[in-house]
Amino acid sequence: MLGIELVACFIPTKAKIQLNQMEKDIIFEPLEFRNLTLKNRIFRSNISGRFDNYDGSGNQARINWEEKFARGGVGAIVSSFTPVQIRGRILPNYATIDRDDRIPFWRKVGEKVHEYDCKFLMQLSHSGRQRDVGGVENLHNKGLSSTSETESFHGLECQAMTRKEIKEMIQAFADGARRAREAGLDGVELHSANGYLITQFLSSGINDRKDEYGGSLENRARFLLEIIQGIRKEVGNDFHLQAKISAVEYNDAVIPWDKPGNTLEDSIQICKWVEEAGADALHISTGSLFPHPLNPPGEFPRDEASRWYEIMLGSGIYTFRNYLLFRYRFLFPIFLFLWNRVYRKGSTQPIIGKDVQDKALDDSFREFVSSQTMQELLDKYQGISISDAREIKKHVNIPVICTGGFQQASYIREAISEGFCDAVSIARPLVANNDLVQQFQQGKDLPERPCTYCNKCLVNALQNPLGCYDVRRYNDDHDKMIEQVMTVFDPPPFS
Repeated sequence: MLGIELVACFIPTKAKIQLNQMEKDIIFEPLEFRNLTLKNRIFRSNISGRFDNYDGSGNQARINWEEKFARGGVGAIVSSFTPVQIRGRILPNYATIDRDDRIPFWRKVGEKVHEYDCKFLMQLSHSGRQRDVGGVENLHNKGLSSTSETESFHGLECQAMTRKEIKEMIQAFADGARRAREAGLDGVELHSANGYLITQFLSSGINDRKDEYGGSLENRARFLLEIIQGIRKEVGNDFHLQAKISAVEYNDAVIPWDKPGNTLEDSIQICKWVEEAGADALHISTGSLFPHPLNPPGEFPRDEASRWYEIMLGSGIYTFRNYLLFRYRFLFPIFLFLWNRVYRKGSTQPIIGKDVQDKALDDSFREFVSSQTMQELLDKYQGISISDAREIKKHVNIPVICTGGFQQASYIREAISEGFCDAVSIARPLVANNDLVQQFQQGKDLPERPCTYCNKCLVNALQNPLGCYDVRRYNDDHDKMIEQVMTVFDPPPFS
């Protein structure tokens, strides 16, 4: 004890204060699950890009991409949308987990991430009917779903799964979990949110089945619960498993005559069942399609949509309608009116972060985005699902992770300290600032060049490498922006 006290005497007062603050900073307290411990409370949320090979095999660009975030300090990475079947991918060039020969690649991804004391969870996924571009392998088959009703936004066609196909799909998810474990990864997440296949079973706005997988909430949850049971049978009880859930679906957010879908009360019950079935954590999101007005939170980028949405023209029966709404400025207000109506006027944030000061932002960044504008963006979009997460957390005994536009340390601390959630997951603000967690460690509350919630990254990802496409963050220098986007290909696959 005396030795420690003597050493402390020689630490400058300012350094002592910083050290004391770090010791008490809840963001950097370890997070313990039943089978897993994270070094801090920040996940890189699932976010997808077309980095891999067309056939679903992985390559070096994927490894480079995940390394960016591990090096930047996050406690865990949730992989991009990882299909358990080729028929269930949303776009080509996504690495899959549909075959045993995928295991060696994912082992390399995990090994690289682990070099930074970061955990890696594979997100087991299936598009169902929500398949943006199925690729040549799926040219002559419809998406599998709980329903045969055409999806109402893009007009994506589908067919209701038979009982045999449901059982095969449950095994496909279980096999994916087994492969993830054999690859040495730290756990799996079920993508049961945002309108993909599992949501299509859960949702009262989508599922119109008349058998034991449709109708009542208990029946609609059966598919998810049987997947969890199938995974536990395959990998045992000592492998981390979490489920991502849309707390409120807002299924009628864009198309007013659609059924609204599951309520918060529905999702609370589902989450209780998920815990009972053997899940170790819950990841709370929102919305019954992707993208959704509330997910990812932010603006809808018309210019990017008019330029890149054309790749989807052959995918659905309503895509040409959407393309015209995006393409022509005089039509776009019609779309924007529908897209933005879900934001309730007069709603207030349950949490308040620190005020954005001029000195917090880079001078050149403030030439394009003022501190006042940045404050308004944070107030509108940060923590979009935080109140829902708190209500779910009251009813379960496993950790709750919340996603939704987080990028301010003071806000995140408040969310965790006040019991809204146990951790947060971040996607696009981390794309803008891969080292966001390290900036928090250095005492910054907000990056000097924050994510502006412009969602240009979202629409560019249909055809282009995933990255930040807000040129304002690069002093209006397009070449500099593209240079940063292309860093995902360094080092190259061959050297």
